[in-house]
Amino acid sequence: KKKKKNIPEGGMSDGKNGITYADAGVDIDAGNALVDRIKPAAKRTNRPGTVSGLGGFGALFDLKGAGYSDPVLVAATDGVGTKLRIAIDTGHVDGVGIDLVAMCVNDLVCQGAEPLFFLDYFATGKLDTDSAARVIEGIAEGCVRSGCALIGGETAEMPGMYPAGDFDLAGFAVGAMERGTELPAGVEVGDVLIGLASDGV
Repeated sequence: KKKKKNIPEGGMSDGKNGITYADAGVDIDAGNALVDRIKPAAKRTNRPGTVSGLGGFGALFDLKGAGYSDPVLVAATDGVGTKLRIAIDTGHVDGVGIDLVAMCVNDLVCQGAEPLFFLDYFATGKLDTDSAARVIEGIAEGCVRSGCALIGGETAEMPGMYPAGDFDLAGFAVGAMERGTELPAGVEVGDVLIGLASDGV
């Protein structure tokens, strides 16, 4: 019977022939502090169908609990493009999370789906807990506005991959519709197309 190796807290090995996360430039404590800080924001996004909160390997969602009987799922992923450069350079990172959610859920809505849940990916070279929390709290606000739950995500700290202060974002949204209700439907010559102006960067 093989014995399990004891891996020290915050480490990748038993220390004999390896390095710790800290040695590699990854701050586990900062990551845990970030999760603790954003939990209340994520909890605020709970909606019918939400089963589990942040912290698991995977997030659970109950379609029956959300009121669906014969659902078709719709999934979308997106980023915020070069607006992220503006947010980083100006220090105004609070709203970029709202934009991230909007980019994803708009792709669901235009197909007739109700946004149900959202996951984010935040990547940086060195984790700034305050800046990351502001971004993710913005994501939570976007989820509240669109009626979807922030049920999971990934924070990746990768030393040497990004210049100091830079980060990247991606979002993933899943929605649902009852079978047979997808859009577009019934579009005909002579229909009126309505355009809505953006409210700005």
